[in-house]
Amino acid sequence: MKKYLYILLVFSVSLLAQISPGDLTEAHKHLEGISNCTKCHELGEEVKNEKCLDCHSDIRNSLQTNSGYHSHPKVKPEKCYTCHSEHHGRKFEIIRFDRNTFDHSATGFNLTGKHTSIECGDCHTTKFILLEDYKNKKGTFFGLSQNCITCHNDYHQGTLSSNCETCHTTEKFIPAQKFNHDTAKFKLTGAHNNVQCKDCHKIEIRNNSSFQLFAGLQFDRCIDCHEDTHKGKFGQTCEDCHSTVSFTKIKNIDNFDHAKTNFPLIGRHQLVGCRDCHKTTLSTKPKHEKCIDCHGDFHKGEFSANGQTKDCSQCHTELGFMPSTFTLELHQKTRFPLNGSHLALPCYLCHKVNVDYQFRFASLNCIQCHENIHKGFIQTKFLSDENCEQCHKTTLWSDVEFDHSRTNFRLEGKHKEILCSDCHFEKSDKEFKQNFENLQMACESCHNDVHFNQFKVEGKTNCERCHTFDNWLPEKFDHSNTLFPLDGAHSKVNCQGCHKQIETPAGKFVKYKFEEIKCINCHSS
Repeated sequence: MKKYLYILLVFSVSLLAQISPGDLTEAHKHLEGISNCTKCHELGEEVKNEKCLDCHSDIRNSLQTNSGYHSHPKVKPEKCYTCHSEHHGRKFEIIRFDRNTFDHSATGFNLTGKHTSIECGDCHTTKFILLEDYKNKKGTFFGLSQNCITCHNDYHQGTLSSNCETCHTTEKFIPAQKFNHDTAKFKLTGAHNNVQCKDCHKIEIRNNSSFQLFAGLQFDRCIDCHEDTHKGKFGQTCEDCHSTVSFTKIKNIDNFDHAKTNFPLIGRHQLVGCRDCHKTTLSTKPKHEKCIDCHGDFHKGEFSANGQTKDCSQCHTELGFMPSTFTLELHQKTRFPLNGSHLALPCYLCHKVNVDYQFRFASLNCIQCHENIHKGFIQTKFLSDENCEQCHKTTLWSDVEFDHSRTNFRLEGKHKEILCSDCHFEKSDKEFKQNFENLQMACESCHNDVHFNQFKVEGKTNCERCHTFDNWLPEKFDHSNTLFPLDGAHSKVNCQGCHKQIETPAGKFVKYKFEEIKCINCHSS
């Protein structure tokens, strides 16, 4: 029995040695043994591809889908053993080719750009293999996907398509040279073409990785990206006035409703050209809180206090610089309330000094506007500080109130009724004279001596000896005090009976003084 078994064992080994040309590779070692030969071989025939594909279903699938290296027209007709021969021992490389001369385009994945400079093992590594059957196999080139995220991290974290080639090239990831913004929902026009991507597509940290948001951005309204400098006053349809060419280039300017701004156009402002105020660009907001922000200070700082200039609107309106809205009621609250004739004067008569207007005066004395015609004629004690109001009133210039008793000539009788000018002024066609300080107090200084010097004593005629200031009648004259007192029948004679009117080359006058007093001068003998 033992002898029989020994002979059978020797026969089997000898037979096996004749059938198997050598050991299988490490990958196929589980197929060792006579009972497994027919899994790869058909008796009496070569190894057919079908036998290989019975196990390598993934390659069968690639052939059926016409994808991968094995579907290449030069590879597909070949026998599997042409490239993958067996029975050369456990350490034999069943997948063996020259990596330096291998045409990678035959795989359906053409190496371009940066891919041409990397090592095969950088991509063909187990961590990138998707097929479970190949995950634990060393040295395999099968099981990879041509999808970029097989080897590369999905920077967009699933927010965009996994087909990276839509936007990127193998030359470099940034910039996305193949991306055309015209294919997006938001087409770039005007100045948007000059904006950096990151200005709209912000970079942030998401899931502990750098992330740039491209999908899901709000862009229906301009304010989704831009600050509304108008604070909602003009609505949210910015394109009614602006375009993407330039924010500062305003369209439909003629139809712009300025009333919606903080500065509605009123009066003469409606006639002003836009550029007159908006110097740089139409969208530039000029200062407009005060009139002098645009207009020069016509009053040259007269209404400035503590470095601040009062606004023109207190006296003027947009309807026109003139007339002023500074009312009489307001003027009455100033240091110079208007009264009398001043109420009837137009403003410019006082406030237009030479060619310029002036509204604030250091002095409010009358001589600020009026000439002191009495200067040098009236003593200072009667006209202190050239204050005309000591005598005159604003109601009427000729209405004078002066206490004449302050002088050496007290006004009495008819003197109280006459005008000052009757005594103090001389008018002629050629000149106008006034006499105050140098005016003589003798009657003949103002009145004609109708007596032709008959009563002059020591060069003076004292009219008051006979006359009063109430009338010209000689009420104070007493004939008994003369050299010829009246008595008897003389007392009954009219004055004209003795005192005749005579005529001389100098004029007519009544003869009161006689060279001698004799009866024969009046009575005939």
